[in-house]
Amino acid sequence: MLGLVFIVLIGIWALYQRQSIADVASDLPAKLSDKLDQLWSIAQTSLQDRKYLRAEKALLTILRVDERNASAYNRLGILYAKQQQFKEAIECFEIAQSLEPSASSLHNVGLIYFETQNFDKAALAFEQALAMDSDLAARHIAYAKVQEKLGNDRRMIDALEHAIRLEPVPQTLSILADAYDRVGDTQLALDLRERAAKMIIPDGQPKTIKRPRRVVM
Repeated sequence: MLGLVFIVLIGIWALYQRQSIADVASDLPAKLSDKLDQLWSIAQTSLQDRKYLRAEKALLTILRVDERNASAYNRLGILYAKQQQFKEAIECFEIAQSLEPSASSLHNVGLIYFETQNFDKAALAFEQALAMDSDLAARHIAYAKVQEKLGNDRRMIDALEHAIRLEPVPQTLSILADAYDRVGDTQLALDLRERAAKMIIPDGQPKTIKRPRRVVM
């Protein structure tokens, strides 16, 4: 009889153990998720506060847990770029792009190449980003700046005109006006500056538009 009771107790203990292990196993993903959320919060706050070493440690910890986390590589690239560690930044952005192709990663690579005056590679990165997502005016403006450095005025203007169609804000209008001045289209430049002024100065207030001086021959 005692032997039978003992066997029953052993069975109950084994069942309890299986349930406990299952409960712990099911709880692990939730705990891991909470830990990653905490690390993301630390990384974001530290980046904003310019506590770069703390942000780097948080991001590297995330990558030790999830080595294929493209977002973490992107953030790490931004962190390195802020510290002008451009080689490391490019490596992080390229890894992020290989894991999860995105226009943002390519755009970030283009910005780094632009910063380091590698304009040909910057242009290529921006072109690839635009091929994936051409709906952001900022991408076209960045591409225009590269084309300006390369001396490709027509491509620069085309890119700025595309940006204006997407987002006709005064700042972009002024940039395009300067581009028109550069190629000698002074009337188009003036029209754009007038358009920008109307957007900045409310109706009913005097508007002063800078007009080109007339040269008397």
